[in-house]
Amino acid sequence: MEKQILLVVEDDPKVRRLLRNVLEGEGFGVRESDNGDEVLTLIDSEKIDLITLDIHLGSRNGLELAREIRRVSVVPIIMVTGQDDVIDRVVGLEVGADDYITKPFHVREVIARVRSVLRRAGRGGSGNMDTLPQSGAVPAMERSRAFCFDGFTAIPDRLELLDRSGEDCMLTSGDFKLLTVFLERPKHVLSRDQLMDLTGGTEWSPLDRTVDNQVARLRKKIESDPSNPKLIKTVRGVGYTLACNVRVVQWSESSARSA
Repeated sequence: MEKQILLVVEDDPKVRRLLRNVLEGEGFGVRESDNGDEVLTLIDSEKIDLITLDIHLGSRNGLELAREIRRVSVVPIIMVTGQDDVIDRVVGLEVGADDYITKPFHVREVIARVRSVLRRAGRGGSGNMDTLPQSGAVPAMERSRAFCFDGFTAIPDRLELLDRSGEDCMLTSGDFKLLTVFLERPKHVLSRDQLMDLTGGTEWSPLDRTVDNQVARLRKKIESDPSNPKLIKTVRGVGYTLACNVRVVQWSESSARSA
């Protein structure tokens, strides 16, 4: 089986060396960057399956780098943050990160989170967008299952959400995972525990706002008025529900236009 390649972006040589040793010990191939300047080049030229990205890279802002990565790639990103960087963790998720690790971390947590994110993303290869199928380029025998709801078309195999005009809404992989959970269970009330389990998230406490933040971010992408949501509704004291009807179809350009 071909090795999955992980890119460690970290300016602290001790942390970088620790991550390399841990990840290589689990059978992963590892590339390194100490400042982030060559990250986009590496993504473009190599098969990168996941990136661990330190938020504080000396003069380079890890959050801004995550935004730049998301403009060109869907490769999973795990942000590495300080223990008190709550705002950074939230912003990291908002700009497209899939998960985060808090320093100081335990090596088993690193492996668990890496494997969880790779599993959720279904990573067997590169996150380079050039390797993904483009709209309108899917032969009839390769049509995908799609969910049609409220004028949107979600195509899980392509990680695409097309809006009412056929434009890609550019969801992150985390956003899309959460949306798919709702689409597969329309009009079912899902608790925060269920949402965390179904999206492959970590354990949470009642004071943890991770699920709420993810739902709020998704609402911004699909609701006409996120402050008064009509699609993903809050069920007070329980969780959330997708309130609209959902149709499952075989996706093609013509079906997307008619959805």
